[in-house]
Amino acid sequence: MKLPTTFADPESLSYLYTLLQSSFDQMSNSNNNNNDISNNATSATARKRRRKNHDGDDDDGGDGGDDGSSNNNNLGESNSRRSKKKKEELKGLLTSILLLDEQEKLEQQQNNRVCEEEKFSLETNHKKKTKAMLQYYSNLDEYYSHVEESERVKRKKSRGMARAVAVAACEKEGCEGGGSVEGAKSGVGGSQRRLWVKDRSGAWWDECNKEDFPEEEFRKAFRMGRETFDMICEELNSAIVKEDTTLRNAIPVRQRVAVCLWRLATGDPLRIVSKRFGLGISTCHKLVLEVCTAIKTVLMHKYLNWPDDGALMRVKSEFESVSGIPNVVGSMYTSHVPIIAPKISVAAYFNKRHTERNQKTSYSITVQGVVDHRGVFTDVCIGWPGSMPDDQVLEKSALFQRANGGLLKGVWIVGSSGYPLMDWVLVPYSQQNLTWTQHAFNEKIGEVQKVARDAFARLKGRWSCLQKRTEVKLQDLPVVLGACCVLHNICELK
Repeated sequence: MKLPTTFADPESLSYLYTLLQSSFDQMSNSNNNNNDISNNATSATARKRRRKNHDGDDDDGGDGGDDGSSNNNNLGESNSRRSKKKKEELKGLLTSILLLDEQEKLEQQQNNRVCEEEKFSLETNHKKKTKAMLQYYSNLDEYYSHVEESERVKRKKSRGMARAVAVAACEKEGCEGGGSVEGAKSGVGGSQRRLWVKDRSGAWWDECNKEDFPEEEFRKAFRMGRETFDMICEELNSAIVKEDTTLRNAIPVRQRVAVCLWRLATGDPLRIVSKRFGLGISTCHKLVLEVCTAIKTVLMHKYLNWPDDGALMRVKSEFESVSGIPNVVGSMYTSHVPIIAPKISVAAYFNKRHTERNQKTSYSITVQGVVDHRGVFTDVCIGWPGSMPDDQVLEKSALFQRANGGLLKGVWIVGSSGYPLMDWVLVPYSQQNLTWTQHAFNEKIGEVQKVARDAFARLKGRWSCLQKRTEVKLQDLPVVLGACCVLHNICELK
């Protein structure tokens, strides 16, 4: 009898019970057959004995009949005992199988319980490690912030002490020898020198600042003409001007703006900017951030804003003449600006596409812009991590919120296939096997998209700092990028 390998399910047990039941039936049939054979033999023997007794051999025949009858009875008893013994063995086998099945169920339950405990332990350990890692990064960030703050305080104290010593020395020299408060005379040579300023040459900037400096050279250095440069200096004068002190003369407004524009235009390291303008490296870095902040504060609302109704009519007309699509008020595009790998949230700023294209690990932040038919920015969204796709950047932008409020009702902004199709965003067909009509529509959309791509190409070509990994901190980078967009609009309009 072949038994199943496992008895965990009811079907296997029913199959086993059927096999055992068929075995019992076979045994019962064999016993019945044996009894029938013995009974037939007994009846035949009795008939023979009766014939012999009828012939006269009564005594011998009677004894033989008794012997045959006793033999048949012994055979039936032995068969019944064997049948009963087999039944008991089969019952014992069934009992053992049921016990093994029950034991297997208990072991399976115990194994499941152990697996659940191990899984819970692993999940708990993972959560603890994740929490510890986040806490570590948080502590590391706090540590760096604390170190920067302490360094800033130390530098401030050292400057204060140096200033106090210089003032005391100047007052002493002035009282004893009638010297100037601006400097101090040396005790040996008698030549006047500045105790608190390193002597640097600013000859290059002095040459550029002359009236007879060639216009083409000026435009090549600062990406704009002298007239536009003077206009920006005049607009920012009240925001960035500084007063002279008894310790040093303030850096002029024109030089401040020139340092910022040169840095944005060339993307050169701060040490090269420092040599060009005869200023300290930290001073140049501070000037760049100050001027960019002033540009964003003073000039952005003048030169980078959403057009009014009259301007929108002109934009619609120009885009319709280019593409034949009515009610288009802007072309939208998202570009990436490379950055140095941040200390925290590294994965969020990882740029997979640039990494695969350049075969070098790249990190970036996004710049989403909407331009009109001239390539002038009318809306920008700056600073989201480079791993975010275009549709998520759009959802995070202020333009998306204004559109949901009804600002763009009845008009279109044309985007690439990376943007979702909405009631105010027009995108090309992206499936394969396009019809001729769909292909022609995509060509018209491409003509509008080309305006935004060309605008970003001019933006990055004019301000080369957008093509290099900058030294600016991640939290200050949106201010610098916003200033580049404003300066781009000024150059395009002028």
